[in-house]
Order: sequence, then structure tokens, then C-alpha cells
Amino acid sequence: MSVSKGHILIVDDEVEIRESLETLLSLEGFHVDTADTAEDGLRKMERQSYDAMLLDVALPDKSGLDALIDFRRLDPALPVLVITAYGSVENAVSAIRNGAENFLTKPWDNEQLLAEVRSAVDRRRLQQENVQLKRALRQRYSFPNIVGKSEPMLKIFDLVEQVAPSRSTILLTGESGTGKEVIAKAIHARSPRSGNAFVPVNTGSLPSELLESTLFGHVKGAFTSAIASKRGLFEVADQGTLFLDEIGTVGAEIQSKLLRVIQEREFMPLGSNDTIKTDVRFVVATNVDLRKLVAEGKFREDLYYRLNVITISLPPLRDRREDVPLLTEHFLVKFCEENQRPLRTFSPEAMRLMMDHEWPGNVRELENVVERAVVLSRDETITQELLPEALTDRTDGGFLPLTGARPGASLFEIMDECERRVILGMLEKTNGSQTEAAEKLQVPLSTLNQKIKRLNIEVKRKSRSRDNGQ
Repeated sequence: MSVSKGHILIVDDEVEIRESLETLLSLEGFHVDTADTAEDGLRKMERQSYDAMLLDVALPDKSGLDALIDFRRLDPALPVLVITAYGSVENAVSAIRNGAENFLTKPWDNEQLLAEVRSAVDRRRLQQENVQLKRALRQRYSFPNIVGKSEPMLKIFDLVEQVAPSRSTILLTGESGTGKEVIAKAIHARSPRSGNAFVPVNTGSLPSELLESTLFGHVKGAFTSAIASKRGLFEVADQGTLFLDEIGTVGAEIQSKLLRVIQEREFMPLGSNDTIKTDVRFVVATNVDLRKLVAEGKFREDLYYRLNVITISLPPLRDRREDVPLLTEHFLVKFCEENQRPLRTFSPEAMRLMMDHEWPGNVRELENVVERAVVLSRDETITQELLPEALTDRTDGGFLPLTGARPGASLFEIMDECERRVILGMLEKTNGSQTEAAEKLQVPLSTLNQKIKRLNIEVKRKSRSRDNGQ
């Protein structure tokens, strides 16, 4: 059986053109789908990932140049060759500006068209291979303290790599327990400052007076208990990274002083009139909505904009369930070593409950569950009896137990069943729209398509009937 050279989508309203192109490309070894309208093309792209597209400019329902924008939203990297009988300079410029690979006119030269298609498909596949290779290398060799293979975490890995070399302030947002300090350490470790200090401060755990002294330092006699001078963390972290956690809890007076340090890169210790210069990179974190605090007058707007230069939002664990087995294995190794126990494993039934749990405490809660199980376990297999009641009591409105995986299923089968349930549930919510489901699941449409094929999920669209009072 011959292997397809690539999967091509032809969007053209003329039957003769579609048939001619389909015959030409099929004889060359390409697998071809056709559509006669922009809407039909969009529907096909929702169900299938393509290596290239041939697009007509004059479509009955929408201009091909306008449709090109919609196609690019579904798959920004898809190579599109625009074909038209109206080979004007204006159309060519518009096509390229909207993201087309090239512009061909009717009648076309067969050899030239085939050469363009081959080139587009080759670039597409090379790009996909590069992305997969980078991700594989990153998962294996980078971010040793960050565990995850889910699409949201891979995007965060990309962001960390991009922002780490700069000196820009980073704002980390996310629920409590999502690992904001771990990400902050990764940013520092991959920055030019990695050889200098990483200084974490939980601003929410310190009273205002102590926090100010901790950050700015003080001279002897600055206040009653200041029996000796002490360097502040702005000075300690010079040339390094200062991580301020729970920044939303900082009082108004310190907010004002912090703004000056970020703007001027200098500060004065308490009780001193001498200015100290500091070259510190700020990474701050919050589990509350700073914009809401600004609207309520509890957080300075100018400080918010100084902090919100680059924002990295960490997803809750319930939105990246495929990472639960990896995190579980990571913490099993850690706590078995710490407690000098042989390496434990979770039984399939226990892992099902782990996958089903909502994890309101996120990664921190998972870590505590694994530590508890390791300490209480007497056998090498951790059963569901060693899990806390929050995981075993399924009357909490959380996920129902997995039923699709057979008894004694492997970890990979359990993960597949979990993915299947999540995807089916989202497709049900989106009326079968893969585009909308991909957006809500925060994965590229092509990734969702691949998972649907691998898991043999049948996609059904419900008919939307108008309300006629029946």
C-alpha cells in the first residue's frame, strides 16, 4: 500500500476545477479532499488536519481572501496556495498579507503547481517535526523540577524559554498550589542571572512593618529593636532574581515604595538617607485578580502596569489531568527516597480515583496525597484504601469513576480513557464543534484531531432546531 505524500484540501466552487486539481494531485500521490464553499472548507478543517490548501479567490459565500483569515485562525501554520483567474497585483498582495504561501493564476502550469504543493507540504512537515523534536528534547532534558506533558504546560515551557533571558518583570497568576514558585525558579535558572541569588519572599506571611524591613533593610537604631544594621533583600538579590509571592496582599505604603524601586532601580534602607542601587529582576505572583483589586482601590494602578509586563497564567491541575500520572510518579520517587522505602506504585483503581479528583489544592494537594500514601503504605502497591476521603467519596459533585477502562488496565489505558471522557464531554458541550472544543481545552485544533483519531472517537453534530414554540 503506497504512503500518501500529504493531505491536501481544495476549496473551489467550480466542479471542473476541483476535479482537475484532484486528479492531478491524486496521480502525484497526494490524498485530496474538496470543498465548494468557504463554510464547507471550514467544516472539513474542523474534522481533519491538512498539509496544504489550494484556495480559490471567488467563492459563492465569501471572498477567498476573507476566508483565508478564518482558515488561518483554525490552523495558523497551514500552507495556503491561492488560485484565481483574476491575477491582479492587488489580489496577490492581499493574499500574501493574509498569510498565503503563494499566488497562482488560472490556467496554471501543472509542473509549477505540483512543485509549489510539494514545497509547501515539505515545509509543513519539517516544521511539525521541528516542533515535536523541540518538545521531546524539552520534556526530557529541560525544566527538571517542572513535571508536565499537557499542552497548557508545554505552552508555559515555551514562554519560560522566551522570557527568561530578558530582565523584564514577570507576573505569574494562578490558583494556590499550581507551582508559581517552581516556574519562578525555572525562569531564574534559564536566565543570565542564574549564577546569582534567587530570593523568594512570601509577602502575605509577613506583617507590613516586618516586610518593609525585610525588603529594604535597616540601619542600627532605625527602630526600637534594630540593634544592628541589616541588609534588605533588594540588596541581597542584586544581580539576581527577587520572587515576591502573594503580591496582592502588600499594603499601600509598601506598594508606593516598591513602585519606586522598580522604576528607579534604587532604594533607601530604613533609617538611612543613603541611596543604594540595585540590579534585580522581579518575578511576582498572585492567586487573586489584581485588576479587581485595582478597581476596588486596593492596589495601585501604576504598580499593576509595572508588574504586568509579561504575564504567565498557570492552569489548575483539573485542566491538565493528563499530567496527574507524571506528577504522581515524580512525587512517588521523591517520597520513597526520603522515607527510605522501596519504590511504590498506585493500583489501577487508586489511579482512577486520582485521575477523577478535581484537585482544588492543585499540585500541592497531589503532593500531600502521595506523601501520605507512601508513609502509610506497607506494600509496594498503594491501593485506594490509603487515599484520603476527599478522593474516595464520589458524592462531592466531581467526576464519576472511570468505567471505560477494563479491570487491571495499564496506566496508559487509564490515561487514554480519561482523555476520551474529557474530549467527549467537551464535544457534547460544544455541539460537536471541534474548533470550539479545542479552544476550551486550550489545545491546537490539529492536536485535538490527532487525539480524536487515536482514541477512535466518533464526532457527531447535533441539529440545532429553532424554537417554534413546540
